[in-house]
Amino acid sequence: MVVLAVAGAAGFWLVNLAISLTPLAAEYRAALSIAYVPMVLEALLGGLIIGVCVSFCLLRFFDRIPANTPMSKSLLLATLGFVIATLALDVPAKFTTGLSDPMRYFLMSAVINGLRFMALGAVVGYLYGRLDGRTTT
Repeated sequence: MVVLAVAGAAGFWLVNLAISLTPLAAEYRAALSIAYVPMVLEALLGGLIIGVCVSFCLLRFFDRIPANTPMSKSLLLATLGFVIATLALDVPAKFTTGLSDPMRYFLMSAVINGLRFMALGAVVGYLYGRLDGRTTT
């Protein structure tokens, strides 16, 4: 589980790093007063937490997840995590903090987080398929 979680977190963090260099991300950080270095470190920690959750669920409930391949199962789990995180964290944060255009920043956040979560799910699913000789990705 540790290998899957760390690899997934690395995928999450690398996508976060790539996105953070774009002008769109700079605008998002400026609007929400997010400092760059703490954001990069928080993304690493967040990726580890999400990676552990996705890896644990994939290993523990592999046969119960309604998909055919480890990649699709992992992406399904990552999508579920994305939906939960969006509803629990993003919606309240964007619509109750008095932002000038909350829908714009919510959509920016949803795209950024969607890419990060899908990268994590893809890495975990791919690596699981490679490590488990019984399945194929």
